Amino acid sequence: MAIVAASTDALKAAAGELRAGRLVAFPTETVYGLGADATNAEAVARIFEAKGRPRFNPLIVHVPGLDEAKMLAYFSPAALLLGGAFWPGPLTLVLPRRSGGGLSDLVTAGLETVAIRVPDHPLAQALLRETGRPLAAPSANRSGHVSATQARHVEADLGARVAMVLDGGATAHGIESTVVDVSRERPVLLRAGAVPTDTLEAVLGYALAREFDSGAAPHSPGQLASHYAPSAAVRLNITTPEPGEALLAFGADVPVHSGPMFNLSPNSDLIEAAANLFAALRALDAAGARSIAVMPVPQEGLGEAINDRLKRAAAPRP
Repeated sequence: MAIVAASTDALKAAAGELRAGRLVAFPTETVYGLGADATNAEAVARIFEAKGRPRFNPLIVHVPGLDEAKMLAYFSPAALLLGGAFWPGPLTLVLPRRSGGGLSDLVTAGLETVAIRVPDHPLAQALLRETGRPLAAPSANRSGHVSATQARHVEADLGARVAMVLDGGATAHGIESTVVDVSRERPVLLRAGAVPTDTLEAVLGYALAREFDSGAAPHSPGQLASHYAPSAAVRLNITTPEPGEALLAFGADVPVHSGPMFNLSPNSDLIEAAANLFAALRALDAAGARSIAVMPVPQEGLGEAINDRLKRAAAPRP
């Protein structure tokens, strides 16, 4: 695997790898994605193999714009409203799959719906247009592990399983997209993410129902109970860490602690905290502590998404 700085030549090479059925990791505004041609079943199968991902867990398809998304799925008025307001951006819509769209059945895990996103990152956009095909692109990390927000995180997790990593620096949001199911009569929030729920509700004009946890067959990525997990155990809402623990802090009022520590945001800025979350978990995990104590994070705005990721990181491991 090669980490390659973004350039015109690098984009052309990456697009060639994708069209040949190989895997390319690339940055989006949320996290790094592990891209494959979504119309090529063998290429999509390589995603599952590289990540060790359960094949019943569907993938998000990335396209450069709404017109391309309409070729793959049917849009209700609510879907058009949300897509118009938040695309390109960190919102994924689960939509009724259009027959004849050419997507591999592996992408949708056999469901009649497909999860689609239009990324708001210049490198992702350029790669999509250069490749000329929809790209299936889950987070570029081992399944269930902490998501990758830097090129070196991809290298550490996936190594030679990836043909190329396009290095676009650290990602801006640091947590994944918000996922809304718009295939039903009324939209349902499936995953809190980089677009705060209250912002979505302001556009829709009503409150979203929530359906975060799934059984054996998730409706969208990010619904498995145990996910985003470091090797160390994770304890939530801790104000006094135990000896030997690492501390994931938030805010200015941090307890005295002699072990490894990372403060998500000394100023209690939830945007900064979200951007730092996965890199912080990786850094504390690398410090070798047996467990990570996490200070309380407010359950408001982006705090809903941050706490969702932390809850899944702390869940019992399969």
